[in-house]
This record gives sequence, C-alpha cells and structure tokens, in this order.
Amino acid sequence: MNPGLQYPIFGPEIQCPHCQQKIPALTLTDTYLCSRHGAFEAHPQTGDLIHLQSGRHWCRWNDEWYRQHTHPDGIRFEIHEALDNLYTQGYRATRVVIAKRYQILMSSSLEEHTSWYSGQLEIPAVRLYGLPVEFSPDASEEPCWGVINFDLDKEPGVPVRYPYFRLLE
Repeated sequence: MNPGLQYPIFGPEIQCPHCQQKIPALTLTDTYLCSRHGAFEAHPQTGDLIHLQSGRHWCRWNDEWYRQHTHPDGIRFEIHEALDNLYTQGYRATRVVIAKRYQILMSSSLEEHTSWYSGQLEIPAVRLYGLPVEFSPDASEEPCWGVINFDLDKEPGVPVRYPYFRLLE
C-alpha cells in the first residue's frame, strides 16, 4: 500500500490553524488532531480544513491557513487583531484591502465617509476603524483573493508620546 494514501490530503502533519503547533494526521482518515483544539477534517474535493467542534472553515495559501468567514464580526475581529499586531511592531496601517467575496457581508459594518473639504460632491469612501477600505480584484484575476481575507497597507509609525497633556502640579 502506498504510504501517501494513509494520510489526509495535507500529509502526515500540519500546523493547527489556531495555535500553530504541529498536529498529526490520523491514519486512514481525513482528520488531524490537535491536543488543544480538537479534531480538524480535511476535505479532498474543496481543500478546506474544518474544525469539527465549531464548524469553522480554513483554506491554505502559501502554507498558511486563512479562516473563511461567514459573519462580519469574524473578519472585523481578525482585522482588528492584525492592526494591533502592526502597532506593536511600530507600524501603522494606511488602508485595508478586503477580499471582494466579503463585500456584501461587510457592507453593514463599514462607515461611509464623505470629504467636506473639497467643496465638490464626491463619492463617499468607506472606512473600517477609521481606515479607507478597498475591495480586492476578483479571485479569477488574482487567485490569492479566493483564499486570503484582507491585506493592510502600512507605513512606519510615529512614536506615541504620553501624556498628551501636562498634569497640573
């Protein structure tokens, strides 16, 4: 028997999408088992990895797992977490590019912003957490957008100096 047929589609072990620990495949099944997060089932037809307890789906792109969201709160939380990580690394985000497949899902979560400074009537821009939002090209044009959820444009941050006001003595 071919040893490759004993394991699910991603091989004998993968990284857990939650904790990034290496987790083993259960032989002769389509399941991976994380000691902290439980069972994940690999679907050979779709290439998805599904957490059996929660039903959450992940897809892989360039050896990284990306959660596939079904609710706007999930993607908003993921973006917020990425913004926090950028800030702790000394960067600040200047723009969010969200996968086009989430455009309808995210429509109620975005803030409309119109510039009042130009004096001309402009198309309102949408924002999330105060940042301008754009939607990606279609996945047929750039296949990575069929899996990844968003990207942040960043620039080095300006050091934050505290306090912003002087305390009276």
